Amino acid sequence: MARSQESFQKKEVRNKKEKKRKEKAKRREARKSQDKSGNLDDMIAYVDENGVISDTPPDPTKKSEVKAEDIEIGVPKRSDEEEDPIRTGVVTYYNDDKAFGFIRDTETKESVFFHINNCIDDIIMGNLVEFEVEMGQKGPAAARVKHHKPK
Repeated sequence: MARSQESFQKKEVRNKKEKKRKEKAKRREARKSQDKSGNLDDMIAYVDENGVISDTPPDPTKKSEVKAEDIEIGVPKRSDEEEDPIRTGVVTYYNDDKAFGFIRDTETKESVFFHINNCIDDIIMGNLVEFEVEMGQKGPAAARVKHHKPK
């Protein structure tokens, strides 16, 4: 007598795959049988003046007129006031071994990198300094760093 070529493990795997296929077909049929009306009114969403999304249309009595000229598109232009190229800041970090550090700008509160080669005076951590911002190799960098002298 010849033995069956299928082992118990192969039969189990085949049965599991068949069971998964049947379950998937059941789920597909259930989705199709659900009452989906694909109606346009069901898909529309409204946005109110505060940006909140809802399914109810806005109240027409609350409408306000907006002139097309009043709408600004893009970033507003800077004012004609010229910024002072000399800025002040505090040295928040300084590494004496590697000769670089960071200055926190008092106006913009941004950290600006500086190297000892761009310093006019000796600098230590906590000093109030004056500097100019220039573009360095990796971004903005402080140049002509010196002690701040109050006016």
